Amino acid sequence: MRMSVGLHARQSQVQKLAPRMIQSMEILQMPTLALQERIEQEMNENPLLEQVVGDPLSPEESDDDGPTKDTRSEDEKELVVDNDHDNKDDFERLLNMDAESSSNFDDSFRRSANRMSEEADRRHDMMANAQSRPESLNDYLLHQLAELDIDDNVEQIAERIISTLNASDGGYLRSPIADMLPPGHTKEDLAQAEEALRVVQSLEPTGIAARDLAECLILQLDPNHPHYEELEKLIRFHLNDLAENRLPQISKKTGYSIEQIQELRNDLHLLNPKPGAAFLETYVPNVTPDIILEQDESGEYRVRLDDDRVPNLFISEYYRRRLQASDCTAEEREFIKQKINGAQWLIDSIEQRRSTLTKVAEAIVEHQRRFLDEGPEAIEPLKMQQIADKVGVHVTTVSRAVDDKWIQTPRGILPLRRFFVGGTQTEDGDDVAWDTIRLKLQELIDKEDKSKPFSDEALVDELRAAGMTVARRTVTKYRKKMGIPSSRQRRDWTLSS
Repeated sequence: MRMSVGLHARQSQVQKLAPRMIQSMEILQMPTLALQERIEQEMNENPLLEQVVGDPLSPEESDDDGPTKDTRSEDEKELVVDNDHDNKDDFERLLNMDAESSSNFDDSFRRSANRMSEEADRRHDMMANAQSRPESLNDYLLHQLAELDIDDNVEQIAERIISTLNASDGGYLRSPIADMLPPGHTKEDLAQAEEALRVVQSLEPTGIAARDLAECLILQLDPNHPHYEELEKLIRFHLNDLAENRLPQISKKTGYSIEQIQELRNDLHLLNPKPGAAFLETYVPNVTPDIILEQDESGEYRVRLDDDRVPNLFISEYYRRRLQASDCTAEEREFIKQKINGAQWLIDSIEQRRSTLTKVAEAIVEHQRRFLDEGPEAIEPLKMQQIADKVGVHVTTVSRAVDDKWIQTPRGILPLRRFFVGGTQTEDGDDVAWDTIRLKLQELIDKEDKSKPFSDEALVDELRAAGMTVARRTVTKYRKKMGIPSSRQRRDWTLSS
């Protein structure tokens, strides 16, 4: 095999997205609050951007010298994106922008004192309104430990034990107790570590620092409980059988009646298998709808983009006139041209976002009319490609348009992605959404005879009788996703003869 070194020319096609195309897609993908922040940032960086104050449509606030398209010079019009096209091809038209145009201009400008003061005030308000950090599981345990009068060595080991506990894991001790000691430790050291573990396990929440589920539950048992011994026995020797609902086997091994075992299991359900999870920091985002859906007097749905908080932007008339001034230097002229082009691109991208969101939302509402009228059980199968074909855009545009967007409907505030669901066909050839099948599955299980609950095969037959043809593995998958146990686990043995 011969090897050679040389230069060879090769021609290939590579599709690249211009920085401004990427910016336009980012703006489409932004929810309203994020768009507001982006506009603030752009206004700080581009002195040519100004915000319309008051109602721009009000006749008494209109100004003949205001920023209208008719007042733009020919020189300015060459710098802005073409705004004569409709939105049929959505952001694909932005790919035809002049590739030679630079998207960045490195000249910086000095922000005004007022603008810097406003920014400082906003930061101060954000810091003042920030939520205080909640107390962590480790801090909570360390505060309790500090109040105890114990040996210093035991306290140090207890602190090491606490440092290994994780709220997301429920507060279990996953490391061997010997790992809390230095190499070459003695039996006395190990005894101190065991004592330190008992100290930590005596703290609140009860059941913390357990090494397994059984130990966690036993730590939570009240020694004064009238059935303490029976409960401890079930936990130590029959926990798996309880989880699998094998009550007859437990009855045979213990001599307890089925009714007694059921009562004991009800008591065990009052215990917390993950005591440390209460200290998990839960983040509940504030949802602000981007789209408002309202019904008019005739019952028709009307889509309205809720972007009143998004400022209307225009290009500073001062800089437009400055561009035409005779004393404008070449460097200053180039700077203004670049900023005008960037500002106009931002304005057009925002308008494109409004148009695209409105069209996509209208198409979704039209397709899911029954869902809005009748409820979740009437939702229709819908793919993003269907909306893309209807609106006349690429499917990725639809995906970005609905991403992290919410719509306020008569049925509550819902994410736009909620309206896109898969489905299957019935024996009659009708489309049915998976959400509808899941609701029917839940209904069948809720109404089943708990002494003889439906197996997955029986559920398939029941769904087929309702006109829904579904494979058994599909029923099993959705049953597990819905957190529904198997038929054996759902069986109520107290109802059996």
